[in-house]
Amino acid sequence: MTVKEAVVNNRVGLYARPATFFIQKANEFKSSIWMEKDERRVNAKSLLGVLSLGVVQGTTVTLIADGVDEAEAIDSLVQLLAEGLG
Repeated sequence: MTVKEAVVNNRVGLYARPATFFIQKANEFKSSIWMEKDERRVNAKSLLGVLSLGVVQGTTVTLIADGVDEAEAIDSLVQLLAEGLG
């Protein structure tokens, strides 16, 4: 299991389009991936789950991955959040 914290740098946070980009990237990996914010954990491959966290710009989230490509998945997703999701 790999765990890392990431800061969301997108100016609108993880809403609609940015969340979709994040989820599409998460779905490229075989590992199970979760996102945590304030003691709530959701499936990071689920649009409804990610949107339910209400992540805004500057929020620190914890990404957790478990599986064959967990390290690559976490590194890629942390970088995506840091870059502002395109």
